[in-house]
Amino acid sequence: MRGVVFTGDRTLDLMRFDDPTPGFGEVVLQMKASGMCGSDLKHYRRPKGVRQASGIPAAAGPVIAGHEPCGVVAAVGPGVDPRAAKVGDRVMVHHYQGCTTCGHCRTGWQQLCQKTAIKVYGNNSHGGHAEFMAVPASTLVALPEELTFSAGAAISCGTGTAYGALRRLNVSGNDTIAIFGQGPVGLSATQLAAAMGARVIALDISPERLERAKAFGAAEVVNPGSNDAVSAIRDLTHGEGADLTLDTSAAPEARVQAIRALKVWGTCCFVGEGNEVTIDVSPDMLRRQASIIASWTFSTIGQAECARFVVDRKIDVDALFTDHWRLDQADEAYRLFDRQTSGKGVFVM
Repeated sequence: MRGVVFTGDRTLDLMRFDDPTPGFGEVVLQMKASGMCGSDLKHYRRPKGVRQASGIPAAAGPVIAGHEPCGVVAAVGPGVDPRAAKVGDRVMVHHYQGCTTCGHCRTGWQQLCQKTAIKVYGNNSHGGHAEFMAVPASTLVALPEELTFSAGAAISCGTGTAYGALRRLNVSGNDTIAIFGQGPVGLSATQLAAAMGARVIALDISPERLERAKAFGAAEVVNPGSNDAVSAIRDLTHGEGADLTLDTSAAPEARVQAIRALKVWGTCCFVGEGNEVTIDVSPDMLRRQASIIASWTFSTIGQAECARFVVDRKIDVDALFTDHWRLDQADEAYRLFDRQTSGKGVFVM
């Protein structure tokens, strides 16, 4: 089979791999859709010769990219309970594997495993940008019949990450939330928060992304490149600041702005990976009773809950995708995605 491999310095290769066979407790998926996520770019951009772009232990050889996999069960290995997976099932993948037996793993949070070095599909273990993918049956999440495979791919990371963060923030119809960054995760957060009844202020330096944010339910948009973001948010909230803020950009300046744009007793959540932030604790947090929390993706239970929320609220997750690609178009796909002005891309098999 063929699989997309990031080779460094904004290059990639469509390599040949043996078709996978399922081991004990595993299934093989025939891939139907595999989404492109903003966190792919740190691996796409890494220098040649650097095997890893994060703190996750590196794999020994070339790794197939893609951590938003969605497909159909094509083969089932020994030891798999038929209630967990059978040939023909439509499934998403929770893209982590831990020890599988600790408390975090058993409650669906395998990425929080403290017992072993975790596997992250598309990072240090083969991902979904391929024709087939072998995964433990424990990582599967059922894809509702009402959803397309592309929607399932989005929920498998970007949209699911946004949903998890909004749940951490306990968003309600009483809230004004400012969402910093309108890439795939931020735009998903705008779409979902609006469906939850919140008033959304969307921020991005890309006019194209701000236009999309309006179409996805943002009540107001702000370009921090041409406006003081904190002042703009205060102007839109009677001088008080936002009840909630969410940073999806990972930009240090945006993170500081997200904290300073809060009202008294407000809560800020970070989901963007990497970078650092420096704040003045007393005025920025302590004297405003501010809370700062973090949200790292979601559990298997949260992933399933997100899918059901999307179905029940009739949210058009497929509208996130501006580009649909074949695997042999991967080079063109990532060159476009690297500009960070377009919407979300997906490989469709």
